[in-house]
Amino acid sequence: MTRRTVTLVAAVFALAALAACSSSSKNKKADKPAELVKFAARFQPVRAWSVNLGKGEPKLRLGLAPAIDGNRVYGANPHGEVVALDLANGRQVWRRQIKLALSGGPGAGNGLVLVCSNGGTVVALAAADGAERWRVELNSELLVAPVVTSDLVVVRTVDGKLYGLEAADGHQRWVTDQQVPRLTLRGTSRPVIAGELVISGFDNGRLMAVTLAGGATAWDVAISQARGSSELQRLIDIDSPAVVDGDDIFAVAFQGRAVRLARDTGREAWSHEISSYRGLAADPLGVYVSTADGQVVRLDRASGAERWQQKGLMRRSLTAPVLQGSRVVVADFQGYIHWLSMDDGSFLARAKGGARISGAPQVAGALVVVQTDKGAIEAWRAPGN
Repeated sequence: MTRRTVTLVAAVFALAALAACSSSSKNKKADKPAELVKFAARFQPVRAWSVNLGKGEPKLRLGLAPAIDGNRVYGANPHGEVVALDLANGRQVWRRQIKLALSGGPGAGNGLVLVCSNGGTVVALAAADGAERWRVELNSELLVAPVVTSDLVVVRTVDGKLYGLEAADGHQRWVTDQQVPRLTLRGTSRPVIAGELVISGFDNGRLMAVTLAGGATAWDVAISQARGSSELQRLIDIDSPAVVDGDDIFAVAFQGRAVRLARDTGREAWSHEISSYRGLAADPLGVYVSTADGQVVRLDRASGAERWQQKGLMRRSLTAPVLQGSRVVVADFQGYIHWLSMDDGSFLARAKGGARISGAPQVAGALVVVQTDKGAIEAWRAPGN
């Protein structure tokens, strides 16, 4: 069966158009992105440094985003450049050209930096100097960074497979999979590690936990159920990583739900109907979601009840939210980075990056690190955090 993918933005606008047509024959065009409103900034973010990785890529590269490990930032561009930078000042530590069209990564940890190609190749580099350790062909496109443990590299491919590879040499330890629908969004959920389990979402709306040791299924739950008559209306992809916090797991699906599950059993504590393909973040009191239509929503961690909505960024193709102290941070299609209050979702500050930001920002103390779609890595300092 032939599998087809649609870009995230195209799917959202197509669904908006379908809804508009069903409610009003006069409204046949998707709404434009919200114009940014002025506000009294509580602080002024400062660009700490910026490094150009080389020529960027005009197409969406949702799988390429910086990785922070210790005092280094690792980045990659679609044309095979991989770099290691000093987190404090952006100084280049090393740079390698691996001669592949990269579409996922980097993933970093335990002395390795891993990147993936759209042709199905996983490459492991030494974190110390960028020397190549190994490369493996998986024969399926890769759109998300691998995850590294002390002895295992976990990789998710677009054909619904989850691989466990030996960190030492890339040898396959195990593989498991889920059925992939005929039409899906273009993106995949990055696996996350929770103790002895690895957890990943799939394009069929299911979240699965397997053992790190052997890839055996520990639990497998449906986060969303397909509804509607058209293929677009029945998209239920989980394209964002689950969030593991203590004994809880939080996940969200496109045209589905946000859920809180027990880490060890997958048992559901609550669910809240909401649609997201970019993801969520969680702290001891709240769960913060970037919705498919560009809202930022806070849910109560204990009950799943909605606490606030920020609608000032509607249709601006937001990244997943990240947390920086008492602030929620998102970026958008024009390269703006927004700091919101955790308490009520109000705007606290805003900064303008060099170009569109598709991948989620990364936080290291007072620094927020982003990668623009034109190939620059920028670090922004938020004072008074």
